[in-house]
Amino acid sequence: MLIRCLTAAALLVLTPMAAMADPVGTYDVIGNNPDDGSEYRGTAEVKRTGDTYSVTWNIGVSNFIGTGLGAKFVSDTRFEMGVAGPDDIALSVGYVAKDNFGVAMYFEQPDGHWEGVWTYGGSTKATTEKWYRK
Repeated sequence: MLIRCLTAAALLVLTPMAAMADPVGTYDVIGNNPDDGSEYRGTAEVKRTGDTYSVTWNIGVSNFIGTGLGAKFVSDTRFEMGVAGPDDIALSVGYVAKDNFGVAMYFEQPDGHWEGVWTYGGSTKATTEKWYRK
């Protein structure tokens, strides 16, 4: 019973954030390269394009273009991936860059920035990336 009460209280606290969560916007990006751990910086822009998101990264002289789906709480106990919407608190993206591809997953954090993990085709490593709204 106590666990149920605590879970319900936590979800009530998170619910207002989900309503403000909309990932659409422009972000400053800080991440780490999966191969050598070196830091990189750049920008990312997220647009809602019908049922999907368009995500464009500009990192140094490289551009990456992705298509994503959103995720949100649909009940007190159920989290669901689906079409893009303003109450999404998570974003899953497939992207292309030159002659390669990759996948990334981001979650909105309590302070409003987004954190994720990503990898590219053929890699055996994953690494992190953080987005801060401009």
